[in-house]
Amino acid sequence: MGLNLAQKIISQHLVAGKMVSGEEIAIRIDQTLTQDATGTMAYLQLEAMNIPKVRTKLSLSYVDHNTLQTGFENADDHLFLQSIAAKYGIVFSRPGNGICHQVHLERFAVPGTTLLGSDSHTPTAGGVGALAIGAGGLDVAVAMAGGPFYFNMPAVVRVNLTGRLPDWVSAKDIILEVLRRLTVKGGVGKIIEYGGEGVATLSVPERATIANMGAELGATSSLFPSDEVTRAFLTAQGRSSDWVELLPDADATYEETITIDLSTLEPMVARPHMPDNVAAVREVGPIKVDQVAIGSCTNSSYSDLMRVAAILKGKRVHPEVSLVISPGSRQVYSMLAANGALNDLIAAGARILECTCGPCIGMGQAPPSGGVSVRTFNRNFKGRSGTADAGLYLASPEVAAVTALNGYLSDPRELGPAISITPPDSYPVDDGMLIFPPADGTKVSIRRGPNIKPLPLAQPPGKTITAPVIIKTGDNITTDDISPAGAKYLPLRSNIPALAEHVFEGIDPDFVRRAKAAGQGIIIGRQNYGQGSSREHAALCPMYLGIKAVIAQSFARIHRSNLVNFGILPLTFVDPADYDRVDAADELVIDLSNGLEQEELTVTNTTKDYSFKVRHDLSPRQQAVILAGGLLNYTRQQVNKQ
Repeated sequence: MGLNLAQKIISQHLVAGKMVSGEEIAIRIDQTLTQDATGTMAYLQLEAMNIPKVRTKLSLSYVDHNTLQTGFENADDHLFLQSIAAKYGIVFSRPGNGICHQVHLERFAVPGTTLLGSDSHTPTAGGVGALAIGAGGLDVAVAMAGGPFYFNMPAVVRVNLTGRLPDWVSAKDIILEVLRRLTVKGGVGKIIEYGGEGVATLSVPERATIANMGAELGATSSLFPSDEVTRAFLTAQGRSSDWVELLPDADATYEETITIDLSTLEPMVARPHMPDNVAAVREVGPIKVDQVAIGSCTNSSYSDLMRVAAILKGKRVHPEVSLVISPGSRQVYSMLAANGALNDLIAAGARILECTCGPCIGMGQAPPSGGVSVRTFNRNFKGRSGTADAGLYLASPEVAAVTALNGYLSDPRELGPAISITPPDSYPVDDGMLIFPPADGTKVSIRRGPNIKPLPLAQPPGKTITAPVIIKTGDNITTDDISPAGAKYLPLRSNIPALAEHVFEGIDPDFVRRAKAAGQGIIIGRQNYGQGSSREHAALCPMYLGIKAVIAQSFARIHRSNLVNFGILPLTFVDPADYDRVDAADELVIDLSNGLEQEELTVTNTTKDYSFKVRHDLSPRQQAVILAGGLLNYTRQQVNKQ
């Protein structure tokens, strides 16, 4: 029986376990990446492991999130990250060099390698055939220290692409169609592998757009083959030596196959407030729009922005629309400047932002009150933009550009014949904004600002967990809901005591007070608890506030792992109907008298005098992590045994 792409890469990196869907495995990690919103905490964790230098083939620290410097905090973090990189042998990408996933795709992603990143959109590198996985910062720190990455072997789903995209339909429309079919829960526990003759019609940047938004499916990763299209892209980047062919075996098997005929697709849009709330643009109608934002790690490539510039050339943005554009990298920005496309964008009335994540994470450019913003981004969660009552629509650059001209949500097919953008034979390579570490970093002094606080550690659980339910949530609670994004909160990522004051702020402003008063607590969730970003702060801050367990009907993959990493017990209802019987403020007792040897545990609701069963589904290693009080404590114990 032949192997698919995921199995080929995993088998070459497997260090523990068997490639059986659902079983825990461990793989060797070739590359890691961090970004500044998650990196400071990841490197504090790396420091705590007492190693002299990273042990991966390549590790990179990107600054692309917290670049809005309204106070000293972000600038201090950047100095910390730069000095840590020099000390530990990490390549540092300076502010302004670009968004981590775009730069990594251009300069470092290699077919057939493994990449672990402290950002949920790390799978963007799957566009060149790398097995790229988003994880919490602590998992990335362990990988930098030379440890393997543990996760459950995913089911591999093939998305079979046939035909060719019609005029004005783009890669964004493909992934929106996948989201429409599978939903934001449909990729949990899966790797999405793309194949079929339609793949050959897609450029690497288009493949990267699709792989990027696999995170919105909840997928572990997304993968494209490494073929002649990949070779052409890497050659144009001056990296032909990095290319290897990577194709599935002819008799490869998959646990599920989905077929999409590209010729049947049309321009799509995801409506508020979930990426899977998808419909055709023509069905949604000519909604008045206040803002258009083009960029993010999803759609900020050279070809994306060249197409936008061609649409806008010689025209003027609607007077009631604010258009902002973020090039994905300095390479993209300089190419637009050199060929005149940047002038076309400026002349049309676009506001050109830094090569950063920016508005995608609520770091500036919040829409007006009650406003409508059409964005080429990957997430449209309520309040993520910085405006609580704004309506965010996700669309392709083509839809966004014509919408900016018309002032209402528009179908680009009204423009007539499509605009063709030919990928360049060579990209201008300038790595001057990358700082490579010295051969010996032992004499480097770490720069620490006053906002960088010590790393809090969890305590091992006792024989029982007795605590009240601090909050009961609904479906699809996001990491934004738990630990908010945006310009107000991101500068606090290295200061857990300060950031913890805002846990669940948008849903329940009284949560923190109740958690502190209780001393320890339990959270009740429903389906897909913790979806969204990889930010471990959504586990770390609740841990700091005394949360000992989360009981839900189901979890998003990365958040569940982060809960384990920080000693919070993730439990699922054996009978999902028990969710309805538990209320906020009920006192629960979780029986751990036999440790975690039994997969099912008994929970007693002492307030209502009944018991119910929960399941932990933890591997033996994860059980040991929980009982040690988190992954950092566990790792230290393992090192001391050696």
